[in-house]
Amino acid sequence: MSGVRTIETSTEHVRVEVEDGIATIRIDRPKMNPLDVAVQDALGEAAGIVSADAEVGAVIIYGGEKVFAAGADIKEMQAMSYTDMVDRAAVIQECFKAVAHIPKPTIAAITGYALGAGCELAMCADFRIAGSDARLGQPEILLGVIPGAGGSQRLPRLIGPAKAKDLVFSGRMVEADEALAIGLVDEVVEPDQVYAAARARAQRYVGGPAYALRAAKEAIDRGIETDLDTGLAIEAMLFAGVFATEDRQIGMTSFVQDGPGKAKFTGK
Repeated sequence: MSGVRTIETSTEHVRVEVEDGIATIRIDRPKMNPLDVAVQDALGEAAGIVSADAEVGAVIIYGGEKVFAAGADIKEMQAMSYTDMVDRAAVIQECFKAVAHIPKPTIAAITGYALGAGCELAMCADFRIAGSDARLGQPEILLGVIPGAGGSQRLPRLIGPAKAKDLVFSGRMVEADEALAIGLVDEVVEPDQVYAAARARAQRYVGGPAYALRAAKEAIDRGIETDLDTGLAIEAMLFAGVFATEDRQIGMTSFVQDGPGKAKFTGK
């Protein structure tokens, strides 16, 4: 077991911890992890850090044992004008897109509340694991606004437009079991097992063929946004591309010589 390597960001409230090939983007802004401008920017920064780190095979986004993130900082937003938000809205989305585009498997480990921008952040991950006491939702309508960090787009893509409209129009929170039933989360565990479950899932990808995993994620994420023929063309291009990797040669040689599932990949 290696030690934990900690990388600070531009704010003390977000840090990256790397251990055994798994990076954790840790939000730590008590009590409720509100995602103010500084935290939003730091999340984009953290995404860049883990994307570029060759030691990292998978990424967990985590708010700690009590709460994932209860939303944006409403006091901060209350003071913003229309023109302030015209300038800021695009930046918020770029920060969250950086998380969504991390070229490695990502898992949101959700404890407590994941509301508003917190729910939007969780939806940027490939997978979501929630504690049985977790609460998720897009309550922006209760403030007289709409989701602005991707909720109106990622939520219907994840759970379908009718269910997304139900959550966005009403602003209601869903409990973990309903979130699982509608596909908003992928796994529900006991509250004290959320991070451990996220690490167990992340561990599946550590030591895997990094460029093939990257290509698989890109093929799915890009292909789902277009028509089938275009998606197939994207897949074909990425499929051919991984034939240039060392891991492709290792994987196929291992399969021929030793059978499936025994390859020792290098990540190159």
